Amino acid sequence: MALRLPPLNSLRAFEASARRQSFSRAAEELHVTPAAVSQQIKGLEKFLGATLFRRTRQTLILTETGQTLLPGIRRGFQAFNDAMEDFSRQDDTGYLTVASTASFAAKWLVPHIQSFNRAHPKIDVRITTSDKLLNYERDGVEIGVRLGKGDYPDLVAELLLPQELAPVCSPALLNRGKQLRKPSDLRYFTLLHSEAQLGNEESNWALWLKAAGVDDIDAARGLRFDFSESAQNAAIEGAGVALGRTALIADDVASGKLVRPFEINLPSDLNYFLVYPEKNLKRPKVKAFRDWVHSEVQLQATERRRIA
Repeated sequence: MALRLPPLNSLRAFEASARRQSFSRAAEELHVTPAAVSQQIKGLEKFLGATLFRRTRQTLILTETGQTLLPGIRRGFQAFNDAMEDFSRQDDTGYLTVASTASFAAKWLVPHIQSFNRAHPKIDVRITTSDKLLNYERDGVEIGVRLGKGDYPDLVAELLLPQELAPVCSPALLNRGKQLRKPSDLRYFTLLHSEAQLGNEESNWALWLKAAGVDDIDAARGLRFDFSESAQNAAIEGAGVALGRTALIADDVASGKLVRPFEINLPSDLNYFLVYPEKNLKRPKVKAFRDWVHSEVQLQATERRRIA
């Protein structure tokens, strides 16, 4: 006769509570309430006829029975995970979930994704946008593009696009009113800001103006946007001069929607990285996307050099 097993959710609640040493933190991870986790644990303890935790004011402590049970439960969940990974590696078709910052998705990934679709028509890409660091396992993300310094614990981080910041504006803006021939002429134009910073206290515009040798312009003035693509789109519409990331402005400059009035670039300590759990590269569809992104970046760089 098969052994009767407790509900799977109660085992998940037990493993998460033991690892996080808190019902509240376990609940946050499992996207339920602390009360629901507590009830799951009580149900499991009733099923087993044993106490699994000692509760203190500061933390949860496993009882001897809980310590005996935990390793086997973890092996069981790992076996489930391995089985699903083996299944997902059967072929290179189906959905592929890609995480990206909103700006990179709008200004680079979406304009280029058709070449991936043509090469891999059986893979349906799902793009999820977030500027927050995601939990790839919990959120179902298989690979992502992040803007940062490359320090992503437990993830592979491959440098994709080193970044610099450069002023850009609409060609029409240069044909009306004041001239924009030298950096100090920016005093006559609206500065467009995005909230993304270089990682220090000074604004991007303040740092660029300092690099350009201009010290008598108020770098804090102008229009502000949450995302860099919003500032870039405002520049296309002639609202002012934006400070764009070189990866994001390349297509708009190539198409003539934007122009670069100056060739002064500000190096950034934040760059674009391709990020993924190492084991995900065993999946054909993840490897296909990873190889395509690197190839597309190189193709774009080669094309820009040819035109120049």
